[in-house]
Formats: sequence, structure tokens, C-alpha cells
Amino acid sequence: MAATDAGAPPPPNGAGLRSPVVPTSDLAPHLEREVATQLARVVAALPGGGESRPGQATMATEVARAIDADRHLVVRAGTGTGKTLGYLVPAILSGRRVVVATATRALQDQLASKDLPFLELHLDRPFTWAILKGRSNYVCVQRLAEVDPDGAADRWRPTGSFRPAGGGDGGDAADPAGAGHGSAVGDGPGGERDGDRAGASNGEDESGSGDDGVVVTLGRSRGRASGGGSGQLALDGFADRADRDELRRIVAWAATTTTGDRADLDVEPSEATWAAVSTTSRDCPGARRCPRGDACFAEAARARAAEADIVVVNLHLYGLDLASDGAILPDHEIVIIDEAHVTEDVISATSGIEIGPGRFAHLARMLRGLLAEAGDTITGVAEAASVLTGAIAPHRDERLVAPLPDDVADALAAVRERVAKAQTALRAIPDEATDDVTARAIRARQAATSLMDELEAVSQPSDTQVLWVAGPEHAPALRLAPIDVAGLLRARLWSQRPAVLTSATLPPGFGPHLGLPQRNDELVDVGSPFDYQRNGLLYCAVRLPRPTHPGWPDAAIDELDVLIRAAGGRTLALFTSYKAMHRAVEALRDRLPYPLLAQGDLPKPRLIDRFAREPETCLFATMSYWQGVDVPGPSLSLVTIDRLPFPRPDDPLLQARRERAGEHAFITIDVPRAATLLAQGAGRLIRSASDRGAVAILDPRLATARYGPKIVATLPKMRRTRDRAEVERFLRELCGAG
Repeated sequence: MAATDAGAPPPPNGAGLRSPVVPTSDLAPHLEREVATQLARVVAALPGGGESRPGQATMATEVARAIDADRHLVVRAGTGTGKTLGYLVPAILSGRRVVVATATRALQDQLASKDLPFLELHLDRPFTWAILKGRSNYVCVQRLAEVDPDGAADRWRPTGSFRPAGGGDGGDAADPAGAGHGSAVGDGPGGERDGDRAGASNGEDESGSGDDGVVVTLGRSRGRASGGGSGQLALDGFADRADRDELRRIVAWAATTTTGDRADLDVEPSEATWAAVSTTSRDCPGARRCPRGDACFAEAARARAAEADIVVVNLHLYGLDLASDGAILPDHEIVIIDEAHVTEDVISATSGIEIGPGRFAHLARMLRGLLAEAGDTITGVAEAASVLTGAIAPHRDERLVAPLPDDVADALAAVRERVAKAQTALRAIPDEATDDVTARAIRARQAATSLMDELEAVSQPSDTQVLWVAGPEHAPALRLAPIDVAGLLRARLWSQRPAVLTSATLPPGFGPHLGLPQRNDELVDVGSPFDYQRNGLLYCAVRLPRPTHPGWPDAAIDELDVLIRAAGGRTLALFTSYKAMHRAVEALRDRLPYPLLAQGDLPKPRLIDRFAREPETCLFATMSYWQGVDVPGPSLSLVTIDRLPFPRPDDPLLQARRERAGEHAFITIDVPRAATLLAQGAGRLIRSASDRGAVAILDPRLATARYGPKIVATLPKMRRTRDRAEVERFLRELCGAG
């Protein structure tokens, strides 16, 4: 990597993305003109008058062509492109029903609170839109009636009118629960709250399941509420897990809300409190079998979303819809996947299973409110968690193949027997019980059936699946996932509807790796409006030993010290492990003349806010800060990355994928993952057209290894250097200018 190397476009055999020079379909001229005109119209309405971005215009045209031709499209749109308007404008103008799937809560919130309300005001085309969420995001009217038995249940009812409270001028937030702008929910395997848990398999961490769950109870005789009485909440012995004041506030709020969406609460309740008044798709029997199904907020939102033109979901929920063969989301003609670089991981997670101790604890709590005379059955389910944990804990991070080890197989057989006993007891609950008792029994039966089905699945993993033990020592979990998601995507997505996939970072071979059938005209790189060549410098510390050398940790810390001093602080130092971060913090906190913040010192939003507000401050963090950190301006002049972020060699799922890839595994599995994550980390630097700074990689392999060019090709096209003196001069100039 020479000092004068310029950022060149990726080679044809790299990411496989072309520059959009030649028209790629016969899009009618009037449609192309309309897309260009409408995009210019909305851009001009942006605060400050907006600015023309050629990449955004190109992207809008390419998306319109793909939709018009019913074909797939992969778009790499660099930071600053404005890709949301680049795909929303042609999607709306197409007149077809479109689902937009995002990977992060931040982007979903941006679409709901800014982009879509803004387009409602300024796009010369009427349309409706909806935000879809998982069922556990909505207050459950049936659970409310159980918590507040003296309340008037019919006061909790979604209304028919969902107009926005007010529009936004130039992107100001409007109420996303407008006409046709509700939130929807699936009846399938479950949705994730706000999309921020996309890595969890099948919603293991979903509100209402796991160790934070809390159930309400009814009396033993015909559903009479225990602890009743005017103004009292009917809670059982787990009331200490829920906050009574929070519950009362939620009960009062539920009488006035038109959406029932947790996000509309003024104060965020604890997980335990929300679990007392919500349900999950593992437990919910559906509207037809629920006594208050006709007043269900979740079902009402789903009905509204079914009529919307643009529907926004998180990618996790979209993956669950694919896994359930379309049982969750409304029919749609087009899908746009934003932040598409995480598609494989999310689809793998949502197509799999996770069984941890929280599943048994949750079921046991449900049983305690129903099976007052079946203490042994309840205890058996509660203790099943320790039975399974004891068997799988010695196998943490191991892949398990059929036939399973005897200790694991025996434990699975034992816990299945306990859950089956609970199922039998639940079936014995008389049908003449009150509606509330019946509803709770149905929920418990459904939860038990779901757990039993998943226990059967993990007991007999197929050759196309990977079963392994993950999680912390005190709470290990069994995870089952498909080795390859390409087959699922081919059968249930690529062959069903056109898809547009976009991200700022796409690794080599992205589309084919997912089974996406592609022609040359289905891949495009629209670049970035930022002048990386002028404003950015990519430095590789080739003078350091390789990270496997025993002297590398100390040498890397010394290098970091020199670079931070040249930058005058103003550094986001990213690490591939907590161990490496803590070592650097311990060595440099008292050594540097600048404030040093570390991940864990404060909650993430407060850390980022303080880092952005206080010049010269440094922030040291691990992998969760490689994405989603947006700090434009002089507070961030240097991003350092300690080493190439290759995935763990002992990751069971990746091990199985490597076995399938054979001798090409490293290039086809490990290098693309490292390249994508490195590009995400490097992308924290230039966040606006005026930003300037350097990215320093403290791993010499970027410049010396044979796979280095493939990784460099995915990074922002900055000038490159191996000369530390050059990057020091550059950083000192920036520091002096700031």
C-alpha cells in the first residue's frame, strides 16, 4: 500500500459491482423523467434547500428500472448518498406494494419519524405507509383485563382513525401512527422489539419470554381474581418482578392510546412490567381464539398495514416471515433490504432455534397461575432448566452432531417428558372456565407446544443444520441454524418477487453467496458524494509485527499513543476484543494528556454524546461501536482499528460453512466478513462533506497479505500510506486547523 496509492474501484472479480454508465433496462422515458423530477422536488424541500447528489439520482433511476423490469438489484451506496430517498421515491412512484426491511432500530426510526412523513408532505403522489413490529411491542388487551379485573375491558380498544398529530417541515417528525400508518404484527414465530435484537434466534430475548417474564394470576375457582378489589392489580407471587406504579400507568395509558404500541409510552417500562401486559407469538392464540381478539391492538395494526403502500419492518421480522413461508407479513410485490450486508446472519438466526433456561422459567410462571394443584408438574418444568443446563454447559462453543452425546440426549429426553406432562395438565383445564382462565390456558398450551416442537428439532439435527451450545457459563443455550440460507432465499424470496438490496458496505461475492441470481445489469456502485481522496487518509502500520507475534500488543499500544497525540485526542479507537480494549485503556488512560472514555464507563448514548461534545476526548470501544456511531465534525479526526476483524476460527456455524466451502473457505467465508466489518468501522470517520481525518489499521496484514487487496477494495477510497510520518503530519495539520 504505497503512499500515493489512490482508491481505485473494485476489480471486476471483487465485489462484482459496476459503475452505472450504460442504461440497464428500457424504462419508459416518461417514468425516468418522473423519478428524476420528483426526487429533485423532495430534495429541494430538505432543510437548507438540499443539495444535488449524483449517486442518489443514479440510485433512484436504477431502482425504478429494476422495479419496472421485475428484476433484482444490488446497490452499494456509500455514506452520504442519501439512499433512503434514493429507493423510497421510485418505490412510491411505482404504485406497487413495497416492504422495506431494515437491520437497525435507528434506520427504522428514521424512516418512521422523518423520511416517510417528509415524503407525504413533499412528494407529488399520495401514498400510505405502515411500520410493522413484533407482537410483543403491543399492549395485550386480554392481559390488561387480567391485570386490572375491575376495569372496563371495552375501554381498551384501537380506534378507527389514525391520522398524524402533525406534519413535519423539512423532515420534522410526524406521528407515525397516521392514516394507514399503524404498526403491524405477525402471527408467526415472533417479532423482535424495534429490530435491535436481530441476532437472537426466534426472539429468545423478546419481551414476555425469558427470565424477566412476569405473569398475572387468577384464583383457583372459576377465574375469580386473586387479590382483587377496587383499584388493585391482580398479580401473583412474582409481583416483585413488576413495578406496580408502572403497571397502573400502563393501564391508564391503554385507555387513551390509539395504537397500543410500547413506543408511544412517555416512559420506558421495565421488561418485567411490560411482560405482564403483553404477549408473544409463542403464547398468543390469535384473535379468533382470544376472548378479546376483536379489540386487539396488534391485529388492528396488522389490518391497517395490509392496506398500506409502503410497509417498513425490521429484517428480523422479515426473516421470520420467510421462515414461516409468508404467514406473518401482508402480500407484497417488491422488497427493499437496507443495510443488506447483515442479511445472511439475520436470516440464519430467524430460520433457527434457540433454547435457553429462560424458556422453562417462563413456562413455569405461566403454569403457576393455572395449575394450583399440580405443584410437581410446575416444579418439574422449572427445574428442567437446570437439567438441560447441567448437560450442555460442558459443551459450550462446541458443535453437536447426531447422534448427540449421551448426556445431552438424555437431558433432552428428560425435559421433553416434563414439558409433555405440563401439556397434559393444561389440556385438563375445563372448558367451562371463565374466558380469562381459558385464554390463559390457551396461551400456556401454545407456549408448551412451541417449546416441545423446538426440543424435538434440536434432538435430531439434520445434515443441513448446525447445532451448538452458546451463551455464558451460567445460562448456556442450544442453538440450531441452517448451514446455508441460499436455498431458503431462492425458494421464498428471489423466486417470488424482485428484491433491491443496498448498503454502504457489500463484501465480494455478496449476491451469489446468498443464492441471488444475478446478471451484469443487476449490480451497481453509485459511490459517495464525499471527497475521500482529498479529505481522508488510510494508514496501515506495516512497521508493526503481525498480531500473532508476542510483541504486537505493546507495539500496537505505542503506535496508538503516537497517533492519538498527533491527532490531539479526537480519536475513536476500535478493538476486536474486550481484552485488547482493556489493555489499551489501562496502558494509556494515565499516559495520554487527553480525556479517555471507555465502553462501559457510561451508557452508549451518553458516551457518544460526551465524545461528540468534548473536543480532544478519546473513546475506546469494541465491536458494538463499529456500526451506528455518527459523530461528524472535528471531535472525530482519527479512527484506529487494532486488527483485521476475522471471525473466530472455532465458531461452530462458520466451521460448518468452511467445511462446505472446502479449500476456498478462507477467501469465501472469512475474508468477506472481515472486509465488511472493517469497512463499517472505517466508515465512522467521514460523516459529512466537510469531515477530514485518518483511519489507522494497526495490523500489517492489510498491506502485506495476499488477501489484502480484496479487503482494501471494500473500504472508502481514501489516499493510502504506510508511512507513519505522513499520517502524523496530516493529523497535526488537522489538529492545528481545528
